[in-house]
Amino acid sequence: ALWCLMMSVTPTRGCLLDLPWEDILVPHILCHLPLQQLLSLQRVSKSFQSLIQLYLANMRCFDSSQIGPAIPRAAFVNLLKDNEVLQQLALQNCSDWLTDQELLPVIGQNHHLHRIQLKGCAQLSRHALVAISLSCPQLRQLSLAHCEWVDSLSLRSLADHCKALEAVDLTACRQLKDEAICYLVQKCGRLKSLSLAVNANVGDVAVEETAKCCPELEHLDLTGCLRVKNDSIRVLAEYCPKLRSLKVKHCHNVAESSLSILRSRGVELDVEPPLQRALVLLQDVVGFAPFINLQI
Repeated sequence: ALWCLMMSVTPTRGCLLDLPWEDILVPHILCHLPLQQLLSLQRVSKSFQSLIQLYLANMRCFDSSQIGPAIPRAAFVNLLKDNEVLQQLALQNCSDWLTDQELLPVIGQNHHLHRIQLKGCAQLSRHALVAISLSCPQLRQLSLAHCEWVDSLSLRSLADHCKALEAVDLTACRQLKDEAICYLVQKCGRLKSLSLAVNANVGDVAVEETAKCCPELEHLDLTGCLRVKNDSIRVLAEYCPKLRSLKVKHCHNVAESSLSILRSRGVELDVEPPLQRALVLLQDVVGFAPFINLQI
C-alpha cells in the first residue's frame, strides 16, 4: 500500500492525490497504513506532507507503540498539535520522555477521549490525572498501571468528573488506600473491570465496597493484595452476579472456602483448586477412582 501511494506522485493519469482528501484518502486509505509509514510519506513531496498533516489533525486513535517508545518530545508535540478529535490515546511505557508538559496540551484540546493508556508513564504527576478528569467527561477506559504518582486527591477528581468509567487499571498505584478506592467505586458504579493488583494498602473494605457499588463488575484483579481476606470474597460473590474472572494469586489470606462459591458459578480464577479437589475432578472425568487415594 505504501508503494502504491508513493508511485502516485508521478504525473500519471488518475493520480491518487487527485482523490478527495478528507472524504476518501484520510478516512478510507491512510487509516490502514502504520503510523510510522505515514510519517515517512511526508518526505516524498510537499503534497504528501500536507496530506499527512491533514490526516494527523483528524486522527481518532494515537498509539505510540506504532512508532516506538523513544519518541522525541518535539516530534510527539508536533504530531498532535492540531488534533482536537482524538478518541483513543495510548502512551504506555513512555517514561523516558513523557511529562506533564507534553501530555497536558493534548489532553486539554481533546474532549472526546474515551480510552487512555498511560501504563508505566512514571514521569507524569497528579496534575495529569486532574487534567484528564476535567477534560474527558466521556472517558470509559483508563490505565494507570505502575503510575505511582496517582494519589487519593487526583483519583477523587477522576471519580467526580468521569462517571461513565467502565474499566480502570490501578495496578501498583501504591499511594492508594481503601478510602480512595471506595470513593471511586461509589461514584463510578458502571465499572466492569478494575485492577487493584500489587497494592499492599488495599484490603477487605475496598473490595466489599466495590462489590456493593458495582453490580456490573465482570473482571477484578487483586493479585498481591495481601490484606484481602475470605470475607470480602464472599461479599463479592453475593453482590456481583456478572463476575467472570477474579485474580487472587499471592493473596495468602484468601482460601478455597470462599473461592469455591465463585468456582461453582464458572468464574475464571487464577488459583488452582487444592489437590484433593483436583483428584475428585479427575475421578469424575476419567473414572480412575480405584487408583486414587483421596486421603493424600
